[in-house]
Formats: sequence, C-alpha cells, structure tokens
Amino acid sequence: MSIKSMPFKSFILLSCALALPVSAKPMLEPLWHTKDLRIPESVLLGTVAKSPTLFVSEIEGQGTAADGLGGIALLNADGSIRQQNWLRGLNAPKGLASFQGKLYVADLTELVVIDIESAKVLEKISAPDSVFLNDVAVDSKGMVYVSDTRKNRLYRLQQNNLKPWLENVEAANGLTFVGDQLYIGAGDKLFKADDQGKLTVIAQGFAERADGVEPVGNGDFIVSCWAGLIYYVHADGKLDLLLDNRPHKLNTADIGWDNTQQILYVPTFLGNSVQAYQLKQPKG
Repeated sequence: MSIKSMPFKSFILLSCALALPVSAKPMLEPLWHTKDLRIPESVLLGTVAKSPTLFVSEIEGQGTAADGLGGIALLNADGSIRQQNWLRGLNAPKGLASFQGKLYVADLTELVVIDIESAKVLEKISAPDSVFLNDVAVDSKGMVYVSDTRKNRLYRLQQNNLKPWLENVEAANGLTFVGDQLYIGAGDKLFKADDQGKLTVIAQGFAERADGVEPVGNGDFIVSCWAGLIYYVHADGKLDLLLDNRPHKLNTADIGWDNTQQILYVPTFLGNSVQAYQLKQPKG
C-alpha cells in the first residue's frame, strides 16, 4: 500500500510514530573541566567551612605504592581549585565517603579517617590481608564498608577494626548506599547486598569493569567503568551508555554526584582532570 492510498487514520498513526525519538535516553551535557590535578581517582561532594566543596583524592605517585605522595585536593562547586594541598602524605588514596564531620579514605591497605574541619588525620586503620582498598561507603548509622578489588572482598569497620565481611565478590569496587541498602559495582555487574551479605544482581553487561556507583533516584544509578565508560542504569536493569572515552584514553574513575543539581563529577585519572556534566533526562 502506498502512502497515497493509506487510510487517513493509519497515516496519522504512522506520522506520530515517525515523530517520536527513536531511543530517548538520558544524556550528559559538559559544564566545566578542571585541569592540572595529580591522578585524580575519586570525587565526593561535601562541605568545608559551610561552603559546597568537592573532595578529590589524588594518587600522584603509583596506584599500588605506599610512597606518601598522595593526598586530597579541594575544588569549589564551579570547578576552580580551592586548595590542592588540603591534605598530603597519603599513599594511593582512592574512594571517599563522609559521615558526621569525618572523611573516610581508602588508602591502599588502610582506612584513613580525617577530621574535615581541621584537615587532620585522626587515625589510620589497617585492613588485614588487604592489597588494594578501592572504595568506601557509610550507612546512616555510621557503619563503614570498604572494598578490596584485588582480594574480591568487602571489609566492615566494627569496634574500630576492619574485618572481612563479604568474600568472593569478583573485582569488588564501587560502593554506595540508598537508605540502608548497600549497592556494589563489581566486574560487569551491579549488585544489591542484604544485611547478611546475600547478593542480588540489579544489572549486568558493562563492557568494562565497574568503578564508581551513584544513585540518581527512582531506583536508577550511574555507573562508571575505569576504562572510560559511563552508564545510566535503569531500575529494571536496562543499560544506556552515556559516555565512551576509550578512544581518547581518558579513564573514568570513581564518580561523584550532586543529587540536588543533577551534576556528575568525573575524575579522568590519567587525564589529570575532573569533568562536570549536567544529567539531562528525556522529557515525557
């Protein structure tokens, strides 16, 4: 049947279908780009002196070396560098989390606890039999969890001691809480863990190993893969690829998230920069 001979009602339905976007999906719109950082691995939105602040962990030396070259830099909310040497003397700092005025840092084989107001290290807690501590998350009660990617393990801080809590989570990396529900980015999967450590697969199929995990609301997440990918993960497990920096050899490490402004912060690791993006959701 030609369009000319098509019934009017069918023609209208076809026209409406053709007018709809083929695959409406979330998008990332670049906002700003901060250069001249020193191997940034993780970004965390927080507050210093009542001012919105981005904490950025800088490895600076080798990612597996206890060399004392690493530290934490501070950025303003517009991406300008506020204080690059806010705290130095760490080893290979990676994931960050905060709770009640304290900053928790995964630093190779130690969990470093920092008083945010004074920028002083309060304590360094060793994780037994650890190799590569990678991310940190804190629940609403202040219980701290740390991943070790090389050991496929999660630790939990209990009575000021880090104790193995969950084993055999291959390539365990990104950690985050939604309420008191722990989510874990590991390998090509996003898991949900219950109080007993039972895992449920929420999504799978990342083309590279998962790194940062951030909840964006309504059961959706954004997940980065260190190799240079960023995915939007829908509550039903559907994956939308938002960014692929692999051709540019820009690693996308442990992302940060501003839920109020819907802004994503991406440390480019070997690109030595942090890129901010506005998340744009499809209308309708």
